[in-house]
Amino acid sequence: MKTHFSSYLKYLRQDIPASIVVFLVALPLCLGIALASGAPLFSGVIAGMVGGIVVAWFSGSQLSVSGPAAGLTVIVYNAIETLGNFKAFLLSLVIAGVMQMGLGFLRAGLIGAFFPASVIKGMLAAIGMILIIKQTPHATGYDAGYAADESYLPETARSSFLEFTQSLNGISPGATLVACVALLILVAWESGFIKRSPTLKMIPGPLLAVVWGVAFNNWALAYAPEWAIAEKYLVSLPELGSTSNFVNQLRLPDFSYLDNPKIYSVAATLAIIASLETLLSIEAVDKLDPHKRISPTNRELKAQGLGNLISGLMGGLPITAVIVRSSANINAGGQTRISCFLHGVLLMVSVLFFAHYLNMIPLSCLAAILLQTGYKLAKPAMFFEFYRKGLNQFLPFTITVFAILFTDLLQGIAIGMACGIFFVLRANFHVAMSLTQHGSHYLLRLHKDVSFLNKALLRNHLSNIPDDSELIIDGGKTLFIDHDILETIADFLLAAPERNIQVELQGFDLAFPALGYEPGFVPKLVGSLGHA
Repeated sequence: MKTHFSSYLKYLRQDIPASIVVFLVALPLCLGIALASGAPLFSGVIAGMVGGIVVAWFSGSQLSVSGPAAGLTVIVYNAIETLGNFKAFLLSLVIAGVMQMGLGFLRAGLIGAFFPASVIKGMLAAIGMILIIKQTPHATGYDAGYAADESYLPETARSSFLEFTQSLNGISPGATLVACVALLILVAWESGFIKRSPTLKMIPGPLLAVVWGVAFNNWALAYAPEWAIAEKYLVSLPELGSTSNFVNQLRLPDFSYLDNPKIYSVAATLAIIASLETLLSIEAVDKLDPHKRISPTNRELKAQGLGNLISGLMGGLPITAVIVRSSANINAGGQTRISCFLHGVLLMVSVLFFAHYLNMIPLSCLAAILLQTGYKLAKPAMFFEFYRKGLNQFLPFTITVFAILFTDLLQGIAIGMACGIFFVLRANFHVAMSLTQHGSHYLLRLHKDVSFLNKALLRNHLSNIPDDSELIIDGGKTLFIDHDILETIADFLLAAPERNIQVELQGFDLAFPALGYEPGFVPKLVGSLGHA
């Protein structure tokens, strides 16, 4: 799909409503992640603004949304404590941004291409399940925390499940009613009836769900106080009121820490982890993109590096491409980078002028939007789809899901990758060669690439050749034969006469001299066995 200026205009009707949805989801996320990171609340909003206004235009991805990431909260919290103050941390973030841009120029983005689809989709399903588990307490009015918590932290896994079950026993009637009706609106807006109506389909379902929540709560406050939602269960955005107050919230890095070696170790950690999370997210977003566009990963690293450089100079948190907001963007119908850009503009305008009105939004409304997003990411049909594909796809998928649920994002991906690599090696182990028999005649055929990993299988095949047999070893179709494989074959050739096994080699003319054997080794040996 083209993404010239005319294309941006063409999709404005879908991108503007999507940007509002992403903004509503991102707003409490930015605040909650800043709170969890031990940083000023406003630093999360700055990171969200930079992710939308700056990174969106430099990134090569059309649908990815960037902002502060829950996966970095522990790193940020520990870094601020280690360095002693937030301004020193900002200096580390500036340096991390420069490092990330360097990784982009060094073409480190190709790492993203090595993640199997089963692992990436397992990550998406795990995040969907995390959203459902974490949002249910917000939807029922049990938890007063931020509705967009997307934490992957292992220490929160048990407490999250506990909160999930306890929330069903501590239901707040007003918040629950708002969430249930909001979910019904979202489901109804996915129906064919709404999609066939030219007027109704122009109204974004998530926006209508938010309007419903605000209207209901205002009515309840006036006429049915027992159904009203308490203030602590509403969005809580700092009210600045003017541009000068906004400027006063900005923080500059403390450059006097440049000679502190800890600054650079923190910067390197931030650059590596943020880059990995970004590459994982970009791969996942490309899988969700209805237009199946492929994002240039090296350009993405440069864009994220620039974003972190600017965020650090303004007093913001680290930025990565993030799945939850990107999924909400795709789910809401976003088509181009305009939706991400406008969400950043809305974040800036809202904190300047509209904080009072946004603070009327019940968190249970936003929880309903994220519950729907979570369900779409973790549909039961996806598990059945991978089950039908076989164990070599199903096991890496499910292991990734549960590894992320009970560890964290990067550890879970690493475990899933290890499982995926095991199945790749296992498949390669069995298809690298085949042994067929016809009476006392055997054909051992090597296929495409044969590495040292196949040495055990080769030895097993050769040991199964009985005495007084004839064997053809065909290497004509191989593109690569490992040194260890050739040595194993050579050893067998030397021992074969003692067992009266007649051997013919095909496709090995230049292989054995390259191993250091005499140029005439193969012809002589074959000739001595009567197969010259």
